[in-house]
Amino acid sequence: MANYRGPVCRICRREGVKLFLKGTRCMTDKCAIERRSYPPGQHGQSRSRATDYSMQLREKQKLRRMYGIQERQFRGIFKRAERQAGVTGENLLALLERRLDNVVYRSGLALSRKQARQFVTHGHILVNGRKTDIPSYTTGVGDVIQVRPRSLELLAIKAAVDVTESWPMVTWIDCDRAALKGTIRALPAKDDIGAPVNEQVVVELYSR
Repeated sequence: MANYRGPVCRICRREGVKLFLKGTRCMTDKCAIERRSYPPGQHGQSRSRATDYSMQLREKQKLRRMYGIQERQFRGIFKRAERQAGVTGENLLALLERRLDNVVYRSGLALSRKQARQFVTHGHILVNGRKTDIPSYTTGVGDVIQVRPRSLELLAIKAAVDVTESWPMVTWIDCDRAALKGTIRALPAKDDIGAPVNEQVVVELYSR
């Protein structure tokens, strides 16, 4: 998560859904949502009336926290989505999915987006043969994302690939596990993303 150093399981509990911020822990019964499915804090189990604004805010926070993006950066991505042709909400999801750190995660080269961000910033990832250390870099169709040759023996990457080998992969990325790389064969569609968020509500929030 961008600049967040606290327990990430609290974030999932606050939003009420699994955001898969903890890697393999999210797949076990140790997941915070499985053990305590109510918001954290003293008043977590108390009932409060949800307003339209609070529902819109929560949907936006889910999306922003899932991808580990700060508010200012998220607004910038939303403005890009607005300028593009098509449905703004779907454009927003596609731009978030095409971020380099997310593509590394979706390709099975990292256990979480946070770990993928770390791999990118430390220079372990190549895009079309060139080192790219910007997690927010927007990938496109035909781009090849792979582990740098000098990093192929990195224990963290090898351990991540061993675990993610059994995970279902997205259909818009061709993954070559042997070569530790993925090729983007199409732009992600809404059905391919499967984010637990109503993106139209997010659009309504920024249109207030």
